[in-house]
Amino acid sequence: MTEVRFLPPAAKFLKKIKDKKLKSLYQQAVDKIAEDHTVGEAKTGDLDGIYSYDIYYNKTNYELAYRVEYYENKIVVVIMAGTRENFYDELKRYLNK
Repeated sequence: MTEVRFLPPAAKFLKKIKDKKLKSLYQQAVDKIAEDHTVGEAKTGDLDGIYSYDIYYNKTNYELAYRVEYYENKIVVVIMAGTRENFYDELKRYLNK
């Protein structure tokens, strides 16, 4: 079984979600990613090695950014979650810290 870890930006956003349907959609996305990490879109350029998964809900586009690390087995690290607006700028800022 693939282990899933959440970095602080993702954990903070997911904890704040009050809408049960949206929370369920994020959980389904994490489950799909844990089964097959290639379901997300592989990014290129300065986000090389990062995958993103789109969630559409209530006329809003939400994103989930993650990467895959290999130790003894595969570990999916969820880096950030949030709405599409300014998502990639915030992701780049976080990764460059």
